[in-house]
Amino acid sequence: MIKKNLSKPMIYFKFPFSETLYSTDRQQDKESISFHSFDRLRQIGFQGNIIEASELFSQEIITHESLLKDESHFNAETKDEYLHTLQHVIHVIKDEQLPKLVYSRRKIFREFEEIDLKQSFNNLCTTYPNAFRYIFNDGENAWMGAFSEVLGKFSKATGEFETMSLAGTLPVSEDWSEKEIEEQKPVTSYIQNVLEDYSENIRVSETYDHISGNIKHLRTDFKAVIKPEDLDALITDLHPTPAVCGIPKDICKKNIRKFEKFPRELYAGFIRIDTEESILYFVNLRCARLYRDSVHAFVGGGITAQSNPEKEWIETELKSEAILKNLVTI
Repeated sequence: MIKKNLSKPMIYFKFPFSETLYSTDRQQDKESISFHSFDRLRQIGFQGNIIEASELFSQEIITHESLLKDESHFNAETKDEYLHTLQHVIHVIKDEQLPKLVYSRRKIFREFEEIDLKQSFNNLCTTYPNAFRYIFNDGENAWMGAFSEVLGKFSKATGEFETMSLAGTLPVSEDWSEKEIEEQKPVTSYIQNVLEDYSENIRVSETYDHISGNIKHLRTDFKAVIKPEDLDALITDLHPTPAVCGIPKDICKKNIRKFEKFPRELYAGFIRIDTEESILYFVNLRCARLYRDSVHAFVGGGITAQSNPEKEWIETELKSEAILKNLVTI
């Protein structure tokens, strides 16, 4: 695993349903926040205790010049390329009888001279008040994101572990179809089966609508009491969930490597936050990597045998707006 910690990285974040802005005090005694890549091979950590940071944010100089130039030489996947590849993905799903496979792409935005990072982050926070929102720059990697999916929340006092099944995507105004309902079912079953290995008392909610900006998802909540020493193993078993990978996990990961044009990097990985009361894990969706001369927005969708490639393209376009519509550029 590649693990990188710089002496003075910059990170700011807000928890879901809270407008309190947090950062770290940048001391070297502990690591409070870490970002883990989708493949678990890379980790970016932020040192220090978690502190309220509204005043620090207002005083800190966060300039466009602090970003690196984009030397990835990636070109965004065109619509025709996406639709063509998706036909192959659906063929594999049918041949191997997969309930679901998550296929993603990058939308690359280059039509700007400068990004106002502070105002862009403020816009993101305003647009998605029920999401985990963050911006960071460790000197070599700069990312921004806002997303609602919780991989896990563990209470240090009670041992209670909470997680959710979040899958299926539509514009808020549309009604659920069989495709979205069937897409969410294996995610729910997968999480319940994993939890049964760690707890005999699992509580499961009814499935309900989860609104996130201009789109909605189907959501089911889980609660279970686990042993503290089992937490790391449980997270390892849960990640990646069918919501970001597919099911069965190993077959889907193999096909993700085969079909996706770009590495996922931190997209669809997770963020671990260690507070005094809890250890929280958020799935890193609706995110973008920030460069001085480009923004790479990562978007994906759950593909099933019933998927319509044209509708899947539209879904990824809607998801890319989470970041791109909140950017302030000149």
